[in-house]
Amino acid sequence: LIVDREAWPYASLRCDWAEDDPIAAIAAAWTVYAPQADAYVTRALDPTAAPSYGVPGDE
Repeated sequence: LIVDREAWPYASLRCDWAEDDPIAAIAAAWTVYAPQADAYVTRALDPTAAPSYGVPGDE
């Protein structure tokens, strides 16, 4: 778990299976997720201020 300012975890990263290097698999997952993480917090706290990604319901 990664914690930040809110009462809930900022991120929960896990690797269920990796033949060679599970730590590298978690690091790769974080590399993809990290740039988006703040947008998820914003969406939880103030959905109207969150970025729109053009998916149904984001009008």
